Amino acid sequence: METVLAWSIPGGTLAVVGVAVYELLRQRHRKHKGTPLATTTVNEITAMFYGSKRMELDHRDSVAVMREEDTQGAPPLDIDLDHGVVRLRPGQDPGAPER
Repeated sequence: METVLAWSIPGGTLAVVGVAVYELLRQRHRKHKGTPLATTTVNEITAMFYGSKRMELDHRDSVAVMREEDTQGAPPLDIDLDHGVVRLRPGQDPGAPER
């Protein structure tokens, strides 16, 4: 029984390394998207011991599902780089084509 407990951590580590090598070899042959199983396993084990890692993983998941809308908040600009002039047009819709 003591031998099993003594080899549980090194055996688990070797298993994760083996899965990581398998996934790297498999990824070269396929265009597989997503987080590899070995990375997820290491992240979850780390999150058990560090609460900040759990918050980081939750934040990463929430950012991944959010839509990026960078241009919606920007005002419509008319930029003239030759003269160094920027004009704001307050009545124009940012998505509308110029006339």
